[in-house]
Amino acid sequence: MGGRVTRVARTWLVVLGVAFGVSVLPAAPAAAHNSLTGSDPKDGARVATAPKRIELRFLATPAPATTKITVTGPGAASASGGAPSFAGNRVSVPFSPGPAGVYTVAYQVGSTDGHPVKGTIRFTLTTGAPAASPSPSAAPSTAAPTTPVAAPSTPGSQVPAASRADDDGGTGWRWALGAVVVLVALAGGLLLRRRAARR
Repeated sequence: MGGRVTRVARTWLVVLGVAFGVSVLPAAPAAAHNSLTGSDPKDGARVATAPKRIELRFLATPAPATTKITVTGPGAASASGGAPSFAGNRVSVPFSPGPAGVYTVAYQVGSTDGHPVKGTIRFTLTTGAPAASPSPSAAPSTAAPTTPVAAPSTPGSQVPAASRADDDGGTGWRWALGAVVVLVALAGGLLLRRRAARR
């Protein structure tokens, strides 16, 4: 009876060992090779607003020394805004958008077995970056020339000609009085001559 139990126990140990080996073996090659698990923007996405950074997510943590990421836009123009940054299994690179069109992100990362893994993702930017506006130049002055406005005349300045002629410092009545005196003197002289002649 004891030998039979021992044989059953050994059988179960073998079965469990085989099952464990089968579950571990497929995972070993996958763990040896790195691969892309996601990105932002997603592969094939269409975006209207350009992101500030492009992020790639990998199965394993990529080594900065063996990681290369390039971003190109329409006309194969570079759209990378700087060096990539690393945070765990995530790699992000600044994005410098250009005109609307298809942008390609090419990556190359190392694996634990030393085999590099390469790939690309593409997304479409539907709205291009705004063009730089020219600096405003000094516009010529279009203000209408100011015409001199005559100062309004005060009532005291508008004096009639007759009033100005009479306003001679008060000498007009003196001339008239002098003329009367002369006439009276002449008349008196004539009367005295006539009386003297009669005598």
